[in-house]
Amino acid sequence: MTIFPDNRNRKIVVAITGASGSRYASQLLKKLTRTDIRSENIAVIFSDNGLKVFEYELGLPALKEINENFNVFDNGDFMVSFASGSSSFDTLIIVPCSMGTLARIASGAASDLVSRTADVMLKERKRLILVTRETPLNSIHLENMLRVTNAGGIVCPASPSFYSKPADIEALISTVTERILSLASIDYPDKYEWMRPDK
Repeated sequence: MTIFPDNRNRKIVVAITGASGSRYASQLLKKLTRTDIRSENIAVIFSDNGLKVFEYELGLPALKEINENFNVFDNGDFMVSFASGSSSFDTLIIVPCSMGTLARIASGAASDLVSRTADVMLKERKRLILVTRETPLNSIHLENMLRVTNAGGIVCPASPSFYSKPADIEALISTVTERILSLASIDYPDKYEWMRPDK
């Protein structure tokens, strides 16, 4: 796995697709602003359904906040820099990742900017993290996860943990978003780290 010596020069794409779980994306973006990654180096893509689900789950104020604070790109725009292998963007995080998006990536069908960017990350051996949000899973879902994993991607199901004894929903969501940041090799202040309790 690539080690990044300087987070200030990192360039990250966050894609939000049509699975339930918009709060994961919203919190992740807020945490990214607390890192030393420059805001202009964080790109956001909504799929069509991702935009609808995000607005439904979190409302227009949350959507407006993202549009005001990040560079948001149209999912049909293949002319952006990170749609090319020559781009310096190094990581794509799809959160939440729908099973349809997973299927397009697993089959190599780069039919929109999200799946094209994922294709670029895989072919350039850069970091691709799919935060899947579906339950239960059928055999097609599992086979697609295996194909993406074998191609070099990371499948990180949005499965909260309870080691940290989260006191509220935001703390519970943090158990997923901090794991995403760790997988992306992004330093985050005050990140929880599991310590074996005393016997």
